[in-house]
This record gives sequence, C-alpha cells and structure tokens, in this order.
Amino acid sequence: MARKESPNKKDLPKEEFEAGPQKKAASRKFSWFGSKLFDIIKFLLGVSLLPFVYSSTASFLNEFGVVPKGLQTYFCAGAITFIAVYLFVLEPSMVYNAGHKILEVLFQFFTPLVKVAPFLLPIYTIVIFVLYKFAALFIRSDWLLQYAMFLFGFTLALHLVFSSKSMRSRKGDLLKGNYIFGFSFIYIVNLGIMAFCLNLIFKDFSFVDFCNSSYATARDLYHSVFSQLFLK
Repeated sequence: MARKESPNKKDLPKEEFEAGPQKKAASRKFSWFGSKLFDIIKFLLGVSLLPFVYSSTASFLNEFGVVPKGLQTYFCAGAITFIAVYLFVLEPSMVYNAGHKILEVLFQFFTPLVKVAPFLLPIYTIVIFVLYKFAALFIRSDWLLQYAMFLFGFTLALHLVFSSKSMRSRKGDLLKGNYIFGFSFIYIVNLGIMAFCLNLIFKDFSFVDFCNSSYATARDLYHSVFSQLFLK
C-alpha cells in the first residue's frame, strides 16, 4: 500500500503557509492576556480578603485575652524567640522543609492537597497540640502547658514566616496577586487552627465566638467600604 506523503511547506499555498506563524502569535498573545487577567483577578480576591485578615486578628486577640496572662507571655515569647533566631542566628529552613515533606507524604493520595496542605497547615503546631493533649492525660503540671504555649508561638511563627517567604519568592507574580491572596488565606486558616486548639485547652476560649466575631467585623468593614464607594 502506498504511503501518503505529508505535505511540506513548499506544497502549501502561500496564504496557508503565512497563516501558521500568525495563528501561533495570536495564540501566544491570547495566552499572555488570559494569564495577566487571571493575575489581576487573584489580586482583587487577595485585596477582598484583607478585611478578614483584620477581623480574624482582632477576634483572635479578643479571645486570647481570656488566657491567663502568664501563658499569654509564654506564647508571645515563643513567637519572638523564633523571629530573633530567624533574624540574628540562622534561618531554620530545614525544619520547615521537613514539615513540608511530611505533609506531602500524608496527602499524597490526593494530588490537590499535596500542593496546598504544606503551605496551609502548620504541621508542627498541630503535632505540639496532639502531644500536649496526650501528655496532659498523665502529667498534671503547670510547666507542661507553659512549654506548650511557648512552642505554639514558636511553631506558628515559623510556619507563617516561611510560608510567606516561599510565596513571595515566586516569579512572574503580577501585582503580587498570588502572594496577597495566598498568604492572606494561609494566615486566616492558621489563626483558625490555633483558635480551635486553644478552645480545646481553655474552657473560656470560644472558637465559635472567634468565628462569629471575625465574620461580623469583616461584614461591617465590607458594608462600610461599599457605602463609601457607591452609596455616597
């Protein structure tokens, strides 16, 4: 059976031959435009999350006020200690990367979570909480909770700082849309996780009140901004 010969460029009509590069150029322009448009959308979504960043922070601090002052100091000391180590001693990136790999292994059965979970979940904070709750079944001592609060602050700061650094260093992020949206979302989720853990440790700390207050404050901010912009 005779094999069909594929037409070469010389066999094509001049119009078809010249249309090829033009179509490729148009396709590249459309792809570039679509990518930049998506970046702008992510930037706008990131900005829209900022009221929740504020409201979740304010609500967390309000609920955190019910924690005994001494334990608040341990939590803050843990966060400050990490920042001091990070700025003046060394960047414990190996510790963060190890936690990153642990989460990749845990969520390898579900591909989307493999990419998101290492940034979203503060693995060391969760591990410290689980270990504390287990140890508290057998050890009744103030020092156990003091160490736990210190490590909560240390590990939460570690996760937020390195997640921020990882997202900020990504190239091709027009208007920093990925960074603003991604880190805002990570920050809100991390505060929620920390609030949930403290709710299970301190009877006066309410995770439900934290959520309700965060929502109500953000809603009022959205309403205020909308009124200023469109209802004047």
